Amino acid sequence: MATIINMPRLSDTMEEGTVASWLKQVGDKIEEGDILAEIETDKATMEFESFHEGTLLHIGVQAGETAPVDVLLAIIGEEGEDVSALLNADAPSDETKEEAVLTATAAPSETEATTIPEGVEIINMPRLSDTMEEGTVASWLKQVGDNVEEGDILAEIETDKATMEFESFFSGTLLHIGIQVGETAAVDTLLAIIGPKGTDVAVILAASAATPKPTGSEPTAVAATVQTEIPVETPAVAAAGATTTPDTTSNGRIMASPLAKKIAKEKGIDLNLVTGTGESGRIVKRDVEQFSPAAALTAAPVQAAVFVPAGQEKQEEIPNSQMRKTIAKRLGASKFSAPHYYLSVEFDMDAAIAFRKQYNSIPDTKISFNDIVVKAVALALKAHPQVNSQWFDDKMVLNHHVHVGVAVAVEDGLVVPVLKFANEMNLPQIGSQVRDFAGRARSKKLTPQEMDGSTFTVSNLGMFGIDEFTSIINQPNSAILSVGAIVQKPVVKEGEIVVGNTMKLTLACDHRTVDGATGAQFLQTLKAYIENPIRLVV
Repeated sequence: MATIINMPRLSDTMEEGTVASWLKQVGDKIEEGDILAEIETDKATMEFESFHEGTLLHIGVQAGETAPVDVLLAIIGEEGEDVSALLNADAPSDETKEEAVLTATAAPSETEATTIPEGVEIINMPRLSDTMEEGTVASWLKQVGDNVEEGDILAEIETDKATMEFESFFSGTLLHIGIQVGETAAVDTLLAIIGPKGTDVAVILAASAATPKPTGSEPTAVAATVQTEIPVETPAVAAAGATTTPDTTSNGRIMASPLAKKIAKEKGIDLNLVTGTGESGRIVKRDVEQFSPAAALTAAPVQAAVFVPAGQEKQEEIPNSQMRKTIAKRLGASKFSAPHYYLSVEFDMDAAIAFRKQYNSIPDTKISFNDIVVKAVALALKAHPQVNSQWFDDKMVLNHHVHVGVAVAVEDGLVVPVLKFANEMNLPQIGSQVRDFAGRARSKKLTPQEMDGSTFTVSNLGMFGIDEFTSIINQPNSAILSVGAIVQKPVVKEGEIVVGNTMKLTLACDHRTVDGATGAQFLQTLKAYIENPIRLVV
């Protein structure tokens, strides 16, 4: 009997996942424990293994696509088993199906099926993300006439989220390229044709061109401007009293197709100066592409000297990654639910500098100031369980174990791997594990278990030259420590001004669990460890 496999929840904060790659394909035999796919969560890219045996009958979320947790991911069952009933359970309504017939080109019609020679495969613009509506071909790695093997990278396609490699699932000769480098086209538009060498593609193209399109549809290929954008030499001209303007609705809205508006925005063209040749004077793609600012000025009566600005407005939209959306959600919830307050202190680091230099003189030993801070924090937390606590709606938990989370910056934001029982680790062990966590965090190889269970968090921006800052508490923890840079400056020692080294730290506390006096006492204990670091090893 067929088994439905849904998108798994691979971390406590995961709400949706992206299939990075499928390691099994439809028709493959599956054994319990086999890796089905690599799934990218908000924290890491993880291998997802099967808990069932059988044949992979259906894939519901293609590589590169994103889907919410519990959405149909795959179906495993007996070879040849009919799964149409399972698929029809989530089938779209009749109206949705009717609309899909008008817009989709991925599935060939019966007419096309009869005209496409055996062994020929039509490849359409893939949907590489959940929000992708169109893609731009950044580059072709194969050219017409090249031999293509299954798994070869055909092209690099820029989506609304990233530029991704698109590989071929077929073998043969690349017979035709439908979208040139730099052109943009809607999902399911003809991208390429692969088949036996020497195949006449004219019949295939004719069948594709004969496919019914929605009324009023326009070609979707437009000149790309991402990364290779060349600023328009002739800026938009707002000529007063222009005599030729497009028809508008009663509220003054310009009648133009979405594609025409997009091209006009990219080229800096004022649509008020463009004459529409579409139905009812509607501006379409060709009107914008053929528009000439000089002709528009000639057609307009000259009433005064026209100032043509040389500047060009330009902006960039960056889609939010899953990690970024999760960070925003969790930190927003923390900031607006936990009553934060902050305690700032400045430590004398002269002794710590000397201690580190002497410690690193030991062969094959290297510790950082961050390692010293983490160790000192762990010991101080052991003495102040109130700061090592967690707040829940119905209770407060005092932790007598110390699990220190260390914030690590990655490309999409930050992650917080956890040093378990940090108070029991020595300095080299802390340094080694932090470096290992940092390396794997940047390659998205951390497991959810390595990022769960923190009782306190340390965030260090001193390495970036930041003297002092505040952080948002990583709930359900009660506090987070912000560590600044070590700064050399004049200080007073024994009544004299001398050159000293200091470091500022700021403790953010949740007032529901940590009172001001409690936080201050924790910082006093921390100060004793950092300013007298020999206590860390005895």
